[in-house]
Amino acid sequence: QVHLVESGGGSVQAGDSLTLSCTASGNTASRYSMGWFRQAPGKEYEFVAAISRDGRLRDYGNSVKGRFTISSDSAKNMVYLQMNSLKPEDTAVYYCGLHIATWVTTNRHAYDYWGQGTQVTVSA
Repeated sequence: QVHLVESGGGSVQAGDSLTLSCTASGNTASRYSMGWFRQAPGKEYEFVAAISRDGRLRDYGNSVKGRFTISSDSAKNMVYLQMNSLKPEDTAVYYCGLHIATWVTTNRHAYDYWGQGTQVTVSA
């Protein structure tokens, strides 16, 4: 069993930056990738970013490319999401997921474990 805990959410102004963290604990195994998804009120889940455990593979959703950066610390089983130039449309609950595979995926249903989510609110 794997337990994921997100942190770092909050309320900011448009143009501000925020960094989310996700810590994986339990039986994480040695081969996995992690990703971030978000869900705004009344909307579907949206892929944000994903990274392999060794950091060599990364992928981003189109709406965050150039503004968000995903990184990982394999020794700590942590993944980070640096969010810059935040916009009101970035407001959502952000979820961290773990996918037991070495490749990254944008498919939410492929992830095996999820955190409880952290709220990010960006005001104009």
